[in-house]
Amino acid sequence: MDPSPSPSPSAPLAPPVVEWPEGGALTRDWVAGLESALDWSSRHLPADRLPEVLPSALVQRLVLAAAAILHREPNLVRVDPGPAQSVVVVGDVHGQLHDVMFLLRDAGFPSEERVFVFNGDYVDRGAWGLETLLLLLAWKVLHPNCVFLLRGNHESKYCTSVYGFEQEVMTKYKDQGPPVYRKFLRCFEDLPLATIIAGCVYTAHGGIFRGTVVLPSKRSKKGRKGRKNKADFTVDSTSMRLGSLDELLKARRTVLDPPWEGQNLIPGDVLWSDPSLEMGLAPNKERGIGLLWGPDITQQFLHTNNLKLIIRSHEGPDARDKRHDLLGMDKGYTIDHDVECGKLITLFSAPDYPQFQASEERYNNYGAYTVLNPPDYATPVFHSFEAVKPRPPAHPFYDFEEVIDSDEELNLDAMDSSSGALSQ
Repeated sequence: MDPSPSPSPSAPLAPPVVEWPEGGALTRDWVAGLESALDWSSRHLPADRLPEVLPSALVQRLVLAAAAILHREPNLVRVDPGPAQSVVVVGDVHGQLHDVMFLLRDAGFPSEERVFVFNGDYVDRGAWGLETLLLLLAWKVLHPNCVFLLRGNHESKYCTSVYGFEQEVMTKYKDQGPPVYRKFLRCFEDLPLATIIAGCVYTAHGGIFRGTVVLPSKRSKKGRKGRKNKADFTVDSTSMRLGSLDELLKARRTVLDPPWEGQNLIPGDVLWSDPSLEMGLAPNKERGIGLLWGPDITQQFLHTNNLKLIIRSHEGPDARDKRHDLLGMDKGYTIDHDVECGKLITLFSAPDYPQFQASEERYNNYGAYTVLNPPDYATPVFHSFEAVKPRPPAHPFYDFEEVIDSDEELNLDAMDSSSGALSQ
């Protein structure tokens, strides 16, 4: 099936081809022009004609420019807003370009007065993951200190091969698809894992993480003359100890796919874990990766790190529909834990999700974003919003009737066969 709509017979003239700005510096007008071109293309061009407006060379240059900035940021980014700056936190958006454009207008664009933290899952499932991510990367390049892009579990080779983003890139850029896709994958590796906002709010896509226990083995007495022998370190992957922020800072984030082992357990936990009403830490058996953690662990994490609020995302209405212990995602947010030191909230910013659904009955959920205002950044103000409709006609880039409805089960065999080293 052709995964793209037919162009409208009454389509207006196309916008000019997007070109890199003269002098190399992005401007607000350039980003606005990019958004306009992406919007127009989504409404009037079949997917494989996107390069007529957005050339492959331009896409790769923008991705590389953003990745260079993201690469310099630590795993845990400290977002310290000025005295009058508010902070907007956004959850999963999943390629729903038009809802993201509405959200940016509704919340107020990134500026010296308004910082944005996006909490991952920019691609997959929706028809415009490429356009959505490019728009947010452009904002990052324009305002590197006012826009922070965190990694979600869908920013991986495995998820994008299952849920559509890889096929989307290949469809839209054809022969240039492989190099464009590789640029995106390498950009995913550079995305930070979490932020601390105003010293009191922790944000991460999935949530918290276990600590790793490193056990040094005995040093070998054999070795080349004049060369020091290194200890052989092994990591106890069964440890259920709550991790520290220092361990998060030291974790290796340039790993594209789970299951992560050893010191790579931390990124896997941060991106895939879920809260529970059961006390303690436990393996997340439903997903096959990450943790489940209870209110007592939220309390411990907040108390230990002198925090007041955890904002995570990762669960839409489909996931919550199967978890009867927690509230649904009808409004785009839930308060999952309310403990002595503060709260844990789940934030989901893709309304009427998923875009493509096998059943006729839809969730019709709202999306939401939250605003953290000075001086009390730990008191979120929620803004729920409906999907922008009608959506432009589009076909999915994955077989949504055959793949699992939610990220509940990790197909490790499929992942192992598709997650080799990136080809050059």
